[in-house]
Amino acid sequence: MSNIENELLPSERLDDLLTHQLRIIQSREVFSFSMDAVLLARFAGVPRYGRIADLCTGNGVIPLLLTTRTQAKIDAVEIQPRLADMARRSVRLNGLEERITIVEGDLRDYPKTAGYGVYDAITVNPPYMQGNSGDTNENPYYAMARHEMHGTLEQIVEACARLVRTGGKVAMVHRPERLADIIVSMRKWKLEPKRLRFVHPYAEAGANMVLIEAVRDGKPAVKVLPPLIVYNKDRRYERELMEIYYGPETGNDS
Repeated sequence: MSNIENELLPSERLDDLLTHQLRIIQSREVFSFSMDAVLLARFAGVPRYGRIADLCTGNGVIPLLLTTRTQAKIDAVEIQPRLADMARRSVRLNGLEERITIVEGDLRDYPKTAGYGVYDAITVNPPYMQGNSGDTNENPYYAMARHEMHGTLEQIVEACARLVRTGGKVAMVHRPERLADIIVSMRKWKLEPKRLRFVHPYAEAGANMVLIEAVRDGKPAVKVLPPLIVYNKDRRYERELMEIYYGPETGNDS
């Protein structure tokens, strides 16, 4: 692993990903990863070997976590130079340069350079809000992470469809209120939804996230999985959440 002091800039910190001794560079000045990225990294169906692409990778948390589940080569695409640089340094810090490649660029153009149908699986945690509808005074890094400023939902789905091979999987995390748009776009681009799971903050609360996985040129048939509950009535993580973050041996202690 690289020397930590040589990898961090003055505004940055080093966070523990709580699994496999992985660490990630973050900063309050830019958008940090949250639970949705961790859930997607655990939900996505990935091959043991082959090639995976992670779009809208941010500071690279999803590819880092995916290395605990697969030996596949992972290409991670991020349009913001600062986040791409942070992701690249995190990869180097963890000694994963041979497994993860950070690509700085626009995912809408990426199929033209990467090739069509070259990936076995794709993960994507896109901006959730349409257009540039946020506060005009919002931090520009946060705005780009939250709003579809560099690609609409359909353009993101189109890129996924062009990049993944026939029979390959595309997994996404998003907001439930966009589910109809997601399914319509996926089917338009020949990505057939196969697995669907809603995430609820509490058992009695409505869903605030949805995990969806589609198969390129798959046959119609979607499986709705049991809901994933984040907190119990004591406001502690439910057992499954503990297992997702810390591993099954700790989930039994919750």
